[in-house]
Amino acid sequence: MAAPRLAPPRPARIPVGVALGILTAVVEAVFLVLSAVAVAGAALVPPARRRVRTAVQRYATTLTGWERDRLARFHRVALPPGAAARRQLGYLAARLLPGALGLLAYGVLAFGVVLASIVVRATLRGDLGVTDALLQVVVGAALLLVNVQAVVSVAALDVRLARRLLGPNARALLEERVRELAASRAGVIAAVDAERQRIERDLHDGLQQRLVALGMLLGRARRSKDAERTAALLAQAHADAQQAVAELREVAWRVYPSALDNADLGQVLEMVAQRSAVPVRVRCDLPVRPQRQVETVLYFVACEALTNAAKHAAATLITIEIDSGEGRVRMTVHDDGVGGADPAGRGLSGLARRVAALDGRLRVDSPPGGPTIVSVELPCG
Repeated sequence: MAAPRLAPPRPARIPVGVALGILTAVVEAVFLVLSAVAVAGAALVPPARRRVRTAVQRYATTLTGWERDRLARFHRVALPPGAAARRQLGYLAARLLPGALGLLAYGVLAFGVVLASIVVRATLRGDLGVTDALLQVVVGAALLLVNVQAVVSVAALDVRLARRLLGPNARALLEERVRELAASRAGVIAAVDAERQRIERDLHDGLQQRLVALGMLLGRARRSKDAERTAALLAQAHADAQQAVAELREVAWRVYPSALDNADLGQVLEMVAQRSAVPVRVRCDLPVRPQRQVETVLYFVACEALTNAAKHAAATLITIEIDSGEGRVRMTVHDDGVGGADPAGRGLSGLARRVAALDGRLRVDSPPGGPTIVSVELPCG
């Protein structure tokens, strides 16, 4: 399984992590020496080989767990557990290099501190002139910067070794990708089936009932002998027919937003905003129009968010912002309603599956009391 990326580490934690890495490297060096001796001794006693191998693997797993905790706490690197025993032993052996380099860097730093204290005492006693003192300060500051860079480089090497030797290999990454694609495909199928059921329900409960009522109105108008009543019934039938056409257009747009054929996403959402019962502000800043499937998913997410805000959130203003950068397009739908939206609900969960099918991410932040923020990020390259 791919390791999740954590937030960047705080600069103050890096030197602490390197210092602890020196201590763990000493423990690991002792462990590797003792393990080599134990394995060599067990070769002379065949019955003990299995017990020695098991003990070595157990302690290697424990030490590797310490390193995972240290890297996660001080370097903000999350590594998945379950690496093979050989990879763990290889990592512990490779860890000796950043441990030795870290010890060297801190040794040079300690030596520099001693020299700095000597220069300070000499300056205070008057044994060192002002010019020489300033020169020593400049040289010391330059060496300090080099030393700090050395510590940072040791931390980077430590992290790189851990990711290389404890992280998932190419086969594991490929298997994880296959599982993600299988899950997203199943999610898309489920989302399409749910949308079909929703459209069928809307057609049956809404449009079909309206058409039945329209037929009844026309039948009453046909049988009526009163001209005024007939005209009233025909006027009502005409209004119901217009409403039926509007509902049919809404259903058709949920199947396929044909307006995107002739207009971009921002213009289409402006049209949707004009029909919304809640005031909507749309800001679309896309220098390059994204792919059609990306626009379609963003359209459906925006429409679902608008519907939820109007029906359930009692919102008075909805804001839609769309921009792009670093090969991704981002959309945020913000409403000032009462919050409490359920990301596991049928509508939002179906949208999350659609977004995941395009390697995107959908996030719903809707605490009780509001506001509700629906964020979508999709690759646009």
